[in-house]
Amino acid sequence: MQLNHEHQLMLLKDILSEQQSECCGTISEYEQLERLIQSLLANDAIHDHLKQSLKNIYQYSQKGKNSRDPAQHITEYDQHITNWIEDLNMFS
Repeated sequence: MQLNHEHQLMLLKDILSEQQSECCGTISEYEQLERLIQSLLANDAIHDHLKQSLKNIYQYSQKGKNSRDPAQHITEYDQHITNWIEDLNMFS
């Protein structure tokens, strides 16, 4: 079943919120973030401001997959994650 962009944005927020609150992220979560973001970036219904945040989240995910210290990685991005979630809330 294909998720529409609203469901994709909700899932994206849920994953980011969980990673931030638990200070933990798995490779499969980062890969899921990347798949969601690729789908959303291809969607013309997504606002340009949100696309920039999605690109930043994608970079965060890329770095997270390769991080040797997942907790430190998430801690370094804590304020960014908060801002991204706020952006996602504005457009979902």
